[in-house]
Amino acid sequence: MRFEVLTKDDMNALSRELSRAGIMNRTKEETRAEIEHYVVIRGTYAELVEVASEVPAIGEELEAVKLAYDELLENWEPGEVKELGTLFEEPDLPKLSVVSALIESGAIEETEGGFLLRERVPLDALSLELRFPIEEIGDELEELEERLKATLVTEYTLEKRYYVEVLEVERELIETALDIAEDYATEESYVEAMFDGIARSVLAERILELAEKYRRKNELIEAIMELEPITVEGRNERINIYYDEDAIEDFLKVLQTLGYLKVKGNRIWI
Repeated sequence: MRFEVLTKDDMNALSRELSRAGIMNRTKEETRAEIEHYVVIRGTYAELVEVASEVPAIGEELEAVKLAYDELLENWEPGEVKELGTLFEEPDLPKLSVVSALIESGAIEETEGGFLLRERVPLDALSLELRFPIEEIGDELEELEERLKATLVTEYTLEKRYYVEVLEVERELIETALDIAEDYATEESYVEAMFDGIARSVLAERILELAEKYRRKNELIEAIMELEPITVEGRNERINIYYDEDAIEDFLKVLQTLGYLKVKGNRIWI
């Protein structure tokens, strides 16, 4: 199982803690490219409402924009100056879109003390720029390009990623590794590692149980394949473990490296 961390220092610190706990691990650095595609559409609020019924994602975003507009102008009178911190108590993309549109229309002016509301511009007349992941737009892209100012934007990000891979399959060691990694790993990688660790430990237990009976590799693999999928039942959850013969071949090599069994030709020793 593999944990992703945010910095090289965190990677080394996690690896050291795991090693001190007697857990085999290795660090890994990867330079990866992230490519994301977005559709940016531009039009007045009224124009966007016209196409919202055909593209649910636009309708949802416009609802958020309307709420932001109403909240923003509810207690803001023309001639009044408000500080940035008052307008944005927390990150709010719909509200940012509204403020940007009001600035562009001339309804808001930036001053030394903050932002001056010069006039109230009706929401329908505001020109908005909204951005959506391309998968949320789907087949409606061509129509949007014809009816609105739609642009396909691709963002390419090259970044370094840091990982710590835990090489153990014993359940107790995996649970210890999870306890240690909780303070270091990203939330997404931690959750994936947790299920990966559970699945690998269960699979290892079943293979070693069967290896007591089947001492030929082909017979052992056949017996393991008959169990697929292996199901792990919890109080409110269930994990189904799927695999193929090539994956089991590789997993036997892992178990051999860790010293749980020995494979030579078609023979297996525990």
